[in-house]
Amino acid sequence: MYMKRQIVILIAAALAYPACAADEAPADASKPAAPANIAAAITLPAANAKKSFHELTKGATRKDGLIPVWIKEEKVYLELTPDMIGKPFLFTVNRVQGIGEGGIYGGEMGTSNVASFRKTGDRIQLIAHNLAYTAQANTPEAVEVKEGFSDSLLSAATVVSLPHPDSKSILIEAPALLFTDLGMGVIELEHVYRQTYAFDPRQSTILRTRADNGLTAVEVQANYTLPKIAQPNPLATGRTQQPTLPKTVRDPRNLFMTWMYSFASLPDAAPVRLADDRVGFFTTTRWDFSDDRKVFPRVHYLNRWRIEKADPDAPVSDAKSPVVYWLDKNIPERYRDAVESGVLAWNKAFEKIGIRNALVVKQQPADADFDNSEARRASIRWYLGTDVGAAVGPSKTDPRTGEILSANIVMSEVFTRSAHRLYRDQQQDGVIKHGDDACEYAALAAAEQDFAFDVLAAREDIDPDSPEALAFVKKRIKDVIMHEVGHTLGLRHNFKASTAYTFAQLSDPAFTATHGISASVMDYVPANLALKGEKQADYYQNDLGPYDYWAIAYGYTPFKADAEKDGLAKIAARSTEPLLAFASDEEAGGGDNGSDPAANRFDLSADPLAYYERRIKLTHELWERLIKRKLKDGESYADLRRSFESGLSNIRTVGELSTKYVGGITHVRDHAGSGRMPLTAVAADQQRRALKLIAREILSTDSFTLPPDFMRKLTPDLLEMRGDFHISLPEKVLSLQDRVLNGLYNRKVAENMLDYEHLADRGSHPLKLSEVYDTLQAAIWQEVRQNKPSSTMRRNLQREHLKLLIANLTLPIGLPADARSLLRDNARTLSQWLASASQAGGLDKESRAHYLDARASIDEALKASYSRVGV
Repeated sequence: MYMKRQIVILIAAALAYPACAADEAPADASKPAAPANIAAAITLPAANAKKSFHELTKGATRKDGLIPVWIKEEKVYLELTPDMIGKPFLFTVNRVQGIGEGGIYGGEMGTSNVASFRKTGDRIQLIAHNLAYTAQANTPEAVEVKEGFSDSLLSAATVVSLPHPDSKSILIEAPALLFTDLGMGVIELEHVYRQTYAFDPRQSTILRTRADNGLTAVEVQANYTLPKIAQPNPLATGRTQQPTLPKTVRDPRNLFMTWMYSFASLPDAAPVRLADDRVGFFTTTRWDFSDDRKVFPRVHYLNRWRIEKADPDAPVSDAKSPVVYWLDKNIPERYRDAVESGVLAWNKAFEKIGIRNALVVKQQPADADFDNSEARRASIRWYLGTDVGAAVGPSKTDPRTGEILSANIVMSEVFTRSAHRLYRDQQQDGVIKHGDDACEYAALAAAEQDFAFDVLAAREDIDPDSPEALAFVKKRIKDVIMHEVGHTLGLRHNFKASTAYTFAQLSDPAFTATHGISASVMDYVPANLALKGEKQADYYQNDLGPYDYWAIAYGYTPFKADAEKDGLAKIAARSTEPLLAFASDEEAGGGDNGSDPAANRFDLSADPLAYYERRIKLTHELWERLIKRKLKDGESYADLRRSFESGLSNIRTVGELSTKYVGGITHVRDHAGSGRMPLTAVAADQQRRALKLIAREILSTDSFTLPPDFMRKLTPDLLEMRGDFHISLPEKVLSLQDRVLNGLYNRKVAENMLDYEHLADRGSHPLKLSEVYDTLQAAIWQEVRQNKPSSTMRRNLQREHLKLLIANLTLPIGLPADARSLLRDNARTLSQWLASASQAGGLDKESRAHYLDARASIDEALKASYSRVGV
């Protein structure tokens, strides 16, 4: 009976756990992974059936590291010494190989935890410690924290050996611990494709292991399987996301992701530095419950590397332990010098505070036995994706102190081809990640770069295949790398830096060569393109700006312990200096685009509205040159189409950013005593100026009047076709006009404008919401007021305005009550205009039918009953 039970257990174990293969050499990606050997699978023996330590390791190869690794044929064991049980270490999960779409790319950073092994009976548990909540040790509050918050179980494995007779070490099988979805690939796949993928341990494999002093790394090729493919629901309507399948794998029912699991030694706790909201750093937040007299129990530590002087007493000293940025072997050789230059630019800021050679760049050899996905590394690598993606500069920190322990910049190869057009097709599909850790600068900068290329090529100022074009691209790469390295040093975005300089300064080559075009590399800075006939200065940011030096000074200046508080206060107090203005994602906004018009992605100059007007002129210049361009025999029309859409995208950006002035409120992060108010309503003349720009350039047809023979040329590359054969100009224009209208008729704008009487000084004459609505309605329905016919493009815009008007009149919730009252009054006025216009002579049938239908819709909406919330 006992023998039968053992056989059942062995068979079950063989089915549950696969074999693994491990060696020193990296796996050959051109060859398929070795199939799992079920017969050699891991077993789960009863305690009295365990083999001795020596028997299991006889003939095995041992690799010494934080956790020694034993490799014997297809078996991989982890040796846990008694002192490793309960000892905290850093456990990281990074993705080495992805699937090239849907945001699932190779080389991305995953999770990081302070973890430890816990032994419970015959089981070893991998525990992630919850260090966000703390209290002073040996106090009742510490007991409360322990009882109030939970650690997390990451994985578990059964002990397979008897203890070593001398060291008392035990063995666990690496697959038993690591062949589970520690990287959370299932969650990603389900989020992107709405399919029920599952982690398949039977077809997962250990590709290699590496161990050295303080590190053990295990690379696992994990299989994800889809037992049943979910089909789209033909009856689904609205915004319901339908199931789809990956397009970049041969068979979507099974796909691989490769993960690097690292166990690394945890350093002694570094000194902490408290954050200040006037300086933009990422922070580690801990809840300290030691003192219940504090209003807020949270404390915020800067995220920063432990960069210290080798000689603390010297005015300037080499760094004690410089941060080494490894350039991955997958970076194309022609771009490596630009990448290195972008990293080392930051040394100037560190040297200014007395630390020389704080950052070092090393090139990973082609035959290196290590992977940059291992823990405790700073690295930069390229990655590929069919739907492009972005550059990200994430870092992982010690949750006790905020010390940065590793960083991994990954950058899409968007700079090496005209990928921004593909990016624009995909950006609505959720590919680009948003948030503090996820920076979309590279993808958007590539689009900006290609718009600049289109303009310069149309002017015949640059040949896209020339050495000058390569130098142009390398300058942009340096710009983006400086930005992403800034993130890995702890710095957040600064979206006010690009408004530091005047047009006169930005047009002066001598000025931009010395100062650049922005006060910080942490902004999203567009190409500094001169208008036709103007002098051209530097196109891109060429070095760090004043803000970058200041932020590094706050985060990294060495202080004696008793001098740090006063020293930091003195540095932070400089925030009122114009070149140190700071605003981040909160002010610039995410999906709602924010409400501070001085904090934007891709604006430039101290007068952003004038910059937007210039960008419109550049777009019209591009289109005029495209219209006149004579294609050579055999040349594809697709280039004309791509360049035209590049200009259209530029106008869309101008429209969206201009709306922020209407109802806008500027914000400065001052503390008391600065002499400035934190909040200021945008001046009425600036708001009116923005409204005029929108009415003139976005809501009129003048910006989009193009010759029919030019539109007939705008066909796609049929081998790369995405979308329709022809461009519907009215649909394209309506798409960008709709974004602008929704930005102006939203609740936040209405609330801000109704609040102005409480923000504006007494006696001032702020712009009122009624004027905004009147101005927009007059611009959109201009033909109706003049009793004239309207074009297809104009009728589309008018219907879109009508939808917004009627929705806000009939929905029980939406805009504030005062806004709805104003729109109701506007609707009555519009009905009168339409009544008059529909009776006018000279109208075509389409216009007359449109006017009659619009009036009928308004009158029905005015008669409709609804619950008047807030009245």
